[in-house]
Amino acid sequence: MPIIGIDLGTTNSLAAVWREGRAVLIPNAAGSCLTPSAVSIDEDGTVLVGQAARDRLVSCPDRSAASFKRWMGKSRQFHLADRTFTPEELSALVLRRLKEDAEAFLGEPVTEAVISVPAYFAEAQRAATKRAGALAGLRVERLINEPSAAALASRLGHEEDETLLVFDFGGGTLDISIVECFDNVISVIAVSGDDRLGGDDFDLAIAQGFCRENGLDWESVDKSAQAILLRQAEQCKRGLSQAAAVHMSVAGEHLSGSMTLTAPKLLELCAGPFSRLRAPVSRAVGDCGLPLSEISAVVPVGGSCRMPLVRQYLTELLHRPLRDSAGTDTAVALGAAIYAAIKERREELREVVLTDICPFTLGTNIIDWAAPNGRELLSPIISRNSVLPSSKQRRYVTTADGQAKMIFRIYQGEQLYAGDNTLLGQLELPIPRAPKGREGADVRFTYDINGLLEVEATVISTGERHQLLIGRPGGMDEREAQRRLRELSALKLHPRDQEENRALTARIERLFAECAPDLRPFIQQAASRFTAALESQESWKIVRERKEVSAFLDQIDTDPLDRFRDM
Repeated sequence: MPIIGIDLGTTNSLAAVWREGRAVLIPNAAGSCLTPSAVSIDEDGTVLVGQAARDRLVSCPDRSAASFKRWMGKSRQFHLADRTFTPEELSALVLRRLKEDAEAFLGEPVTEAVISVPAYFAEAQRAATKRAGALAGLRVERLINEPSAAALASRLGHEEDETLLVFDFGGGTLDISIVECFDNVISVIAVSGDDRLGGDDFDLAIAQGFCRENGLDWESVDKSAQAILLRQAEQCKRGLSQAAAVHMSVAGEHLSGSMTLTAPKLLELCAGPFSRLRAPVSRAVGDCGLPLSEISAVVPVGGSCRMPLVRQYLTELLHRPLRDSAGTDTAVALGAAIYAAIKERREELREVVLTDICPFTLGTNIIDWAAPNGRELLSPIISRNSVLPSSKQRRYVTTADGQAKMIFRIYQGEQLYAGDNTLLGQLELPIPRAPKGREGADVRFTYDINGLLEVEATVISTGERHQLLIGRPGGMDEREAQRRLRELSALKLHPRDQEENRALTARIERLFAECAPDLRPFIQQAASRFTAALESQESWKIVRERKEVSAFLDQIDTDPLDRFRDM
């Protein structure tokens, strides 16, 4: 059975597989390689995933959710109708849809996947991603950092030695990686990023700017109206990729207004998000220790890199050429599939080696007698940007006479004081009583490329050893995983052969909610024709009407101004 590669994205997700000597994208039931990372609960309890769910963000905001990847590994819950989901449960539903699409495409079961994650994801976020895979019925032994996957995809076909800066800017996260490539070795040497910065922030800034310009209060606008504004903002943002100016217009009973968006206007509205781009780039370049002149090219990855202003920003900031060889939307999925093929030991990739690094410092707590309120400092053991796998040891001694135990709290982060970092776990070590400084322990951290951290503490005088394992594959015990898997499996998913009809119905409802009042009669007529075709239960009628109604809706979706002026 093949191992597939999955790009689990904030906005869209996609899968790929290695076939006949190359990575191939896997289409979904609608024929697209991009599946929106959205989930919705229909009124009859059906769970919708993908485009149908994304369309229902407007018509049924209380039953729909998107952008939940931003909350992976955090204590956030999403309430959809009468159900409550964690971010990893919603992600599991998306992963399960990708798994089903892969099985339909390949004609055989799929049980294992390599899933990409932002390089700047912390351990809790990585563990949540593995949990999502387990809940979807996938074995996820390997995670790959998204910029590393993009570098892997971009590197194939290039034989010269080079250093790449991968700028991975998606809907919800920003990742920067500096990658050295020589012979068949692809080595990540520095990473940086912001796991709360992405294209969604630009959409929000545009929507809020629209509200200010039209005398509206964003916080007072209901969820449905906010969803309409965010979708319009996203369309206008994309429109600026092909036009000098775009017009954002909303007309409804409780929400109306207009705004012309140009590149200077976009820069003004999105000054906040733009200002946050520089620091991660500077940190990655500083950490790699190389001058900019030694960076061969910048690899832009992620949908937000389609924005001309972002591309212009990268060119002016780094003065290096942009390389789009693997595609901004597909590079990560293709790279994940290549990595899966490497794991499978495919002959044509047997010589390819990918090395990655630790994105965060890992350390333990030490006492600082001079610190205010007795705050403990972080003592780094494995520093950020250490090549993985890594195993390092430090010695610690007691701080009080007759001390009977040492407590090692394990932290992840870059802050001076231990408590300001992320606590991963705690190891308590009994020790023989002795004068302070005369007894202690050697503490070794061993961290692998899959996010598994082994902490080993050995008493200096006796050799007694205690261990702690952090980041167990799957992130939960087998009993819990099976219980949660049964719960998700019990949800009634929509049959595949009816999915296109559900998606079109959701699109009709969404456009009816978004469009101007004078267009609504036309949409109602289209809806009536499609409903009549569905009630006939004649497949040829449904296919014909679906095609005609879809073409009609395409006009409304792609040309929001004066579509029917001549009608």
